[in-house]
Amino acid sequence: MCACRCGINVHMKDGPDGKKQVAYIEGNRDHPVNQGVLCAKGSAGIMQVTAPSRLRAPLKRVGARGEGKFEEISWDEALELATKWLKPIRETDQSKLAFFTGRDQSQSFTSYWAQAFGTPNYAAHGGFCSVNMAAAGIYTMGGAFWEFGQPDWDHTKLFMLFGVAEDHDSNPIKIGLGKLKARGAKVIGVNPIRTGYNAIADEWVGITPGTDGLFILALVHELLRAGKIDVNYLARYTNAGVLVNCNEEDPDFGLFLRDDQGCALVIDRATGKPAPAEAAIPDLAATHRHAGVTYKPVLHLIAERYMDAAYAPEAVAERIGISAERIKRIAGEIARVAFEEEITIDQEWTDFRGKKHDKMIGRPVSFHSMRGISAHSNGFQTCRALHMLQILLGSVEVPGGFRFKPPYPKPSYAHPKPHCKVTPGQPLDGPHLGFTHGPEDLCLKEDGSPARIDKAFTWENPMSAHGMMHMVISNAHAGDPYEIDTLFMYMANMSWNSSMNTSEVMRMLTDKKDDGEYKIPHIIYSDAYSSEMVAYADLILPDATYLERHDCISLLDRPICEADGAADAIRWPVVEPDRDVRGFQSVLCELGARLDLPGFVNEDGSQKYADYADYIVNHERRPGVGPLSGFRSEEDTGRGPVNPAQMDKYIENGGFWLKHIPDEARYYKPWNMAYQDWAVETGLYDKTLPYLFQLYVEPMAKYQRAARGHGLIQPPDHLRERIKATLDPLPIWYPPFLDGHADPEEYPVQALTQRPMAMYHSWGSQNAWLRQIHGANPLYVPTKLWQKHGFAEGDWARLTSPSGEITVPVVHMAALNENTVWTWNAIGKRKGAWALDTDAPEVTKGFLLNHLIDELLPERGDGMRWSNSDPITGQAAWFDLRVKIEKVRAPAEAQPAHPAQGSPVPDAPADRSQKVGA
Repeated sequence: MCACRCGINVHMKDGPDGKKQVAYIEGNRDHPVNQGVLCAKGSAGIMQVTAPSRLRAPLKRVGARGEGKFEEISWDEALELATKWLKPIRETDQSKLAFFTGRDQSQSFTSYWAQAFGTPNYAAHGGFCSVNMAAAGIYTMGGAFWEFGQPDWDHTKLFMLFGVAEDHDSNPIKIGLGKLKARGAKVIGVNPIRTGYNAIADEWVGITPGTDGLFILALVHELLRAGKIDVNYLARYTNAGVLVNCNEEDPDFGLFLRDDQGCALVIDRATGKPAPAEAAIPDLAATHRHAGVTYKPVLHLIAERYMDAAYAPEAVAERIGISAERIKRIAGEIARVAFEEEITIDQEWTDFRGKKHDKMIGRPVSFHSMRGISAHSNGFQTCRALHMLQILLGSVEVPGGFRFKPPYPKPSYAHPKPHCKVTPGQPLDGPHLGFTHGPEDLCLKEDGSPARIDKAFTWENPMSAHGMMHMVISNAHAGDPYEIDTLFMYMANMSWNSSMNTSEVMRMLTDKKDDGEYKIPHIIYSDAYSSEMVAYADLILPDATYLERHDCISLLDRPICEADGAADAIRWPVVEPDRDVRGFQSVLCELGARLDLPGFVNEDGSQKYADYADYIVNHERRPGVGPLSGFRSEEDTGRGPVNPAQMDKYIENGGFWLKHIPDEARYYKPWNMAYQDWAVETGLYDKTLPYLFQLYVEPMAKYQRAARGHGLIQPPDHLRERIKATLDPLPIWYPPFLDGHADPEEYPVQALTQRPMAMYHSWGSQNAWLRQIHGANPLYVPTKLWQKHGFAEGDWARLTSPSGEITVPVVHMAALNENTVWTWNAIGKRKGAWALDTDAPEVTKGFLLNHLIDELLPERGDGMRWSNSDPITGQAAWFDLRVKIEKVRAPAEAQPAHPAQGSPVPDAPADRSQKVGA
């Protein structure tokens, strides 16, 4: 339904046929996520379970791909066909299967299935969403925003949002903003667009898209010049004192000085001698000579870089669209609140070095950010810059600052590394996704070619922690790095709003070889609704809607915890499907058994889990730790044996479990031994994991070292300079890549999308109630461009990029960066999909910017087509888009207008009514 995963109470009444029907939905006041608050999506959930677009039965394609012609088949036939395609792949070469899921909430389960199958080709949608934010945060400090952490809403006094729309985590943020407003705390919104949260901010900074990192580093410049950094915090809890090789001629330039046990070294403040960083308080002013090489502390390198005049407000103001005076004022305000309004809580705690503290001291400045700064080709380094800013202030994991949510914090080395070894008939050699720490961790074959179809974890994007789902179809179509046999997808509308270059992706899905066979031979797809992607599949496995199936919001997956406690939750069916559909996860349980996958069959070969509910209760990922942490034992610690009554216990408790963190463990989580011990007791860790924040990310220096020609594993020559330039272990800023491929004078306008609060990707805009809020999406144009082009109400414009053009309706918006246009994402629909009328506003006036965005950058004369993504993580650079705009005569409907596709569901009725209760 939605990634926020709020708790709801579904009220049921008797329908005319005597069966229970949904009467209305309200928020669960006890639930830790939303505390009873519910947005339009949640309240309109009744329309999701009654939508005319719901698929009705398994389907087999009978027409050409894209026509939408199917025949209904039985589940037995559907699973037999899937097994027929998949079994030979598993027995010979599992890399011929690409299994990618979209925005589901069961990725620990789907990845478990893919690992058991043995394919290296698995990921979810993070690679085209916000992997830059997540990966940058985990490499830097062991967590990031949203699912990883939150502001200390009860104590923060200055809150800054960067690139946040109203979609992710919307209800918790609304609750938090309400607290800030009630206390008089200041909110600053940094976003080219002023809507939602930014509209209620006390100050709006309408920044130029793609320059957030430059703005942040200018703030760092000002703080360093003023001496407003928390030196004590940096010395105790970060690698600010770790010694770095500064001899550019040395092969190990950029790497840490380490002892024989591999521990990074600092100069011990007490002894003046090198000592392991975790064991000593460093002298941040010390340098060190060893074997003819000069080593400097990380903080020296930070000061040398960011105090340079290149980062001064006067040097960056014009580029970012913010005056130098304003940058200085904001920096001064941050410094004042952090260091003159510190918070003190009288609470004893003990750190990992054994030192006892009698107080918890906080810097009450906090930040939140999401896709707005992530979805750029410079997004990883921008996110790193924001995390560095927080750390320099000493405002992470302290009262009033940013706080981690369990199971975070967790350092990058505590996460798995990616695995890709394929052995016919056997599981993959480990988890697909993870965190690389040097060239030896890349997913490369023996000949150096990519082991994964999406080219994740290669020299093109070596730290692609969430995979690169947006590249799967184009790579599979091109047979680069190899051909596949079956594309298996779930909840991923890749033929429409979830792909760059939508029209071309549709062509790729239908393209054939010279022998008349499809270039992608088999496509299996699962969705609950008749989306655009359905028409391009050969086999449809219809999913149940969210009130008709079991779901598990697990600590093994995308958790819903709060900063003061660990939590997980379930959904359970409240209505029986009136169609021949099954929850996709339950289907995987049976399909796994048919394929004889380890973990899905018993010793006698019988199916291990009857359905997903059975898996949720009875699966153990490791002893005492399963998908659900609650009600496993009488002590209810979070660990324990399988409890057959666990699901019933969750239902009795309102669908969730919550275990609060003790008072002495609430802050300083990475270094607080009370928290570390509590985390082990709860099953979050198997042993305590205290660690230092990584202002300087050494794994990035290892990739640069290889690019300079050192080491056994070397990058291709054409990538060496890019690796040296972009994989800097300290945050940097560089212009978005498209700026170097598209002439900024020919394409002077930047174009963005945002998701509206009332919609969740495609699924919301077929909801009868939500369509009344967002039935179409105009292009919002700022005053400067509006007047320049002579637009008036009711006008249309042609937007042209290096990759394509669209013709769309325009609307004037004053609260918008003067060279930026934008629209709501995923409102526009293709004719024939979602059981919408062919003249529905979503079809005639709705549109996608996706038609203007290519997964590859335009040619620039070097014979290469570079990926339109971040060079570090591979995240899709949606927001680098440049366009030119011109006024045109209004067409009959938005362009491009694709022909109607067939649909396996009947036309929606003109009216639908439902009476429940007496």
